[in-house]
This record gives sequence, C-alpha cells and structure tokens, in this order.
Amino acid sequence: MRYLIAILALAGVVVSCLGLREHYRTDPSPCSINERWDCGVVNHSPFAESAGVISVISPSASNFVIQHSPFAAAIPVAALGILGYAAIAGFALARRWWIVLLLTTGAVGFSILLTYIEAQVLETYCLWCVISAGIISLIEIASIAAVVRRRK
Repeated sequence: MRYLIAILALAGVVVSCLGLREHYRTDPSPCSINERWDCGVVNHSPFAESAGVISVISPSASNFVIQHSPFAAAIPVAALGILGYAAIAGFALARRWWIVLLLTTGAVGFSILLTYIEAQVLETYCLWCVISAGIISLIEIASIAAVVRRRK
C-alpha cells in the first residue's frame, strides 16, 4: 500500500509542477480548451495563491469581493500541492498511516474548496486541478484502507 500511495503522490507532484508552471506562464495557456476549461484563467486568478484562498470571500452584488488578510502569505497553491504530496509520499513510505490519513483528509477538504471556487466563483475549470483532485481522492481511499488494514 505504501508504494501505491507514494506513486500516486509522485503523480500529484508532477501535476502540481505543471500547475505551478502555468501559474508563472506569461504566454497563452496551452490547456485553454474553451471558456469553461482554461488553466490560465484559474492559475492567474487571485485564488491561485494561498492569500486568495484564505482571504475572506463575501458576496457583493453579483460578484465576489476578495479581502486579503494581512497574515496570509501569497504562496502559489500549486507549490503547496508539491509540498503536500511530497509529505504524503514520505509518511506513506515510513508507514505513518494516521499522519497520511490526516494529511490526505485535509488535502481533500482543500481540494473541495478549490473545486467550489472553480465552479461557483471563476466558472472555469483547470485540467491540472481536476486531475490533482482525482489523485488526492485516490490517495484518501488508499490511506483509509491502509489504516483499516493496520488496525486488524
């Protein structure tokens, strides 16, 4: 199980690296498929950095206003993904299943929040973000299985 989780986490690192490259890209996005699928729009939005996600989102008229917290660092979300996936792989290889489960549960929650922002606020999806959401969901299932198996 640890190798499966490590391989999935490595795939997550690769996908997060592609998302981070898109975040810093200045030329047109190669994954701009149509108006609903455009990695450039998502990765250049205020929500592509941790300060934008952590910020208070309040409805104002028909759009959303972002109020940045002075305590929130502007770290690219994709960079957090790289660090998170690397930590998950490390703890999985060390067979620290409860830590893996804790990290993946937090990551799944964060992924749900980001998917909500894509669907409801930006109304545009990022291919890399959707793939990452699928990977972290698979890792969550595998980590639950590892914890259950370990307890028996």
